[in-house]
Amino acid sequence: MYQGSCLCGTVKFEVHSEISDIIHCHCSLCQKSTGSAYATNGFVQTADFKIIQGRSELQHFELRSGRKRHFCSNCASPIYSSNEAEPSRIRIRLGVIDSSISERPISHNFVTSRASWEELDAQLPRYEAYEPNRQ
Repeated sequence: MYQGSCLCGTVKFEVHSEISDIIHCHCSLCQKSTGSAYATNGFVQTADFKIIQGRSELQHFELRSGRKRHFCSNCASPIYSSNEAEPSRIRIRLGVIDSSISERPISHNFVTSRASWEELDAQLPRYEAYEPNRQ
């Protein structure tokens, strides 16, 4: 089982299954919705996803008919996406999962749309906390 929550902690959820088809999506829609270079998403069966707190605080945005992006109305954390054409599963933003995830991403998708400054697999320095020159 996995547990997750939004940034402010108002919305909490559980996933009672594995997470499948995890990808790093570089499409322009994911860039806009995350404010970052890409979104990391995975699928779970709808029946295995349970909102345990804050259901009334969830709102959604529907860019395309039948496709909803659900988010916390308090802090705007994206939680999951649903698609009326495929009601048996939902897509979760992995950044809101608090538990350690055992499954791993299988691909980078829509790489031709990637941010111009995104270097896939770049060998950049790595730090355990803030970079040394940050005040």
